[in-house]
Amino acid sequence: MSKYEVSWDLYDAFRLDNVKVPPPSGGSAHPGVDAITRPTPPYGDKSFGFGKGTRPAISMTHHAAMEFTHWLSRMTGHAYRLPTEAEWEYACLAGGEGPWPWGDDEDAVEEHAWYLDNADFQTQPVGELAPNAWGIHDPAGNVAEWVLDRYEPDAWTRLAEGAERPVVLPGIERYPDVVKGGSWDDLPVALRCAARRASEPGWSRRDPQIPQSIWWHTDATFVGFRVVRAYEEDERLVGLRSEVTEDSP
Repeated sequence: MSKYEVSWDLYDAFRLDNVKVPPPSGGSAHPGVDAITRPTPPYGDKSFGFGKGTRPAISMTHHAAMEFTHWLSRMTGHAYRLPTEAEWEYACLAGGEGPWPWGDDEDAVEEHAWYLDNADFQTQPVGELAPNAWGIHDPAGNVAEWVLDRYEPDAWTRLAEGAERPVVLPGIERYPDVVKGGSWDDLPVALRCAARRASEPGWSRRDPQIPQSIWWHTDATFVGFRVVRAYEEDERLVGLRSEVTEDSP
């Protein structure tokens, strides 16, 4: 699991990269196969005046976050992806039993998380507050984080029965997918490791384009993501790509 949320420094490298990524060693790529697509120009300032640099990248769609992980995999030669909801929650708890990454003391939130009462109504640079027991910064607060899973209200009840690696795979629909961890705009109750939120069309309410962008949300200043590199990969997730297109409902 990445130590930090993906920052603008890294996300802009993906967004602005014009480097042609070579095909995997041992063969040549057929034109159009395994292509890396990148975000269209954003509608307005995607940092929303918060600033960029080491602040977490925000307002990208689930599709865009998945395409970023594909780009990162091709650039590094290692397979990165979004964490599943189960993986994210496991890493958030870091072996603890309390509801938050730091344990069960709500008053400790100031030391560990940027949230409604201390974030000055904006994102903050990653890694400035205390990490959890496994060295992961900002799993609670700063930005809520995309995970791989499609949102189903009863997913945890249904998947808890014998699933070794629970995951609800995303499909062709734009909504709803899961974000975890709460953000700078939330109270501590929304920062719990078990808390989950579903994406919705309202996150692109002010996007005037028809169809609306599959890359950017205009009203999701509280959403970002981090990445994971699996030690032993689930065969269902090998090479998984976003299936969302401009025609997706």
